[in-house]
Amino acid sequence: MNIDVKALGKVAVLFGGDSAEREISIMSGTGVLAALQSQGVDAHAFDPAERDLSDLKKEGFTRCFIALHGRHGEDGSVQGALELVGIPYTGSGVMASAIAMDKVMTKRVWIAEGLPTPRYVWLAPHDQSRERVIAIPDEIGLPLIVKPPREGSSIGITKVQGYSQMQDAVALATKYDPDVLCEEFIDGEEITCPVLGSGEAAYALPLIRIVAPDGSYDYQNKYFTDVVKYQVPSGLPDAEEREIQRIVVAAYKTLGCRGWGRADVMVRKSDRKPFLLEINTSPGMTSHSLVPMSAKATGMSYEQLCVYLLSQASLDSKKP
Repeated sequence: MNIDVKALGKVAVLFGGDSAEREISIMSGTGVLAALQSQGVDAHAFDPAERDLSDLKKEGFTRCFIALHGRHGEDGSVQGALELVGIPYTGSGVMASAIAMDKVMTKRVWIAEGLPTPRYVWLAPHDQSRERVIAIPDEIGLPLIVKPPREGSSIGITKVQGYSQMQDAVALATKYDPDVLCEEFIDGEEITCPVLGSGEAAYALPLIRIVAPDGSYDYQNKYFTDVVKYQVPSGLPDAEEREIQRIVVAAYKTLGCRGWGRADVMVRKSDRKPFLLEINTSPGMTSHSLVPMSAKATGMSYEQLCVYLLSQASLDSKKP
């Protein structure tokens, strides 16, 4: 992979931002910035929470590496702003970013395309009465998952074991999002699958099997402890791995994703059926992050991955 780093021009690494995932974004962006600089890229830190995006144009930046997570970072907002100023950026465009950020909209698209995803109930702000909330387990069973549909990093999520927990679970989710997603719990193995590329050239990297203590793959364990085990290679049978990769690439292309992304999948213990949970269009790039881990299994270093992703930066209006 011979990439002329000088041809990449003056690069802004966007990180920080004002979402609930700011802390993780700073960890991701700091790693990306150091990696790009180590490869000779003229890269600079840029925090949209502290500076106006119009400064990008004024200061002559020619492309952006988006290391923002959550609201305004991977929901199409910053992508739209960069489209308007005409600066190519990494990752998915406006529409795919906006849809993938909303887990309910993502499910609607996947279901329309016949892709497997857990059953769910969406609770709009006007539809969260005590009577409505307490009836959800009758529709999708117990245990179930309650989460804000437009947050990531396991923020605001509750695994509900009984009716009595429903009210508190919904109350927690609404701290982060007025809408609430209640989702069937899939008992099985948690798998994540990164995807690189765009269109017909999109391809899946090796699967990672996530083994968390007591199944607790939460915010703290994701980023700040070493108790979670990540298995690459996954140890799944080859045919099963290939089928999951096929479904993930189909899910990625169906949403119109480009550049890179990472899908989270549950494989049901009882029948080994995979279920798509979500696609992350601006995955983490911290020391614990999964896309670099999977890329490393193919021989691609963290630094090479960062330069590759940057080289794929584009605009919706000027698709590669």
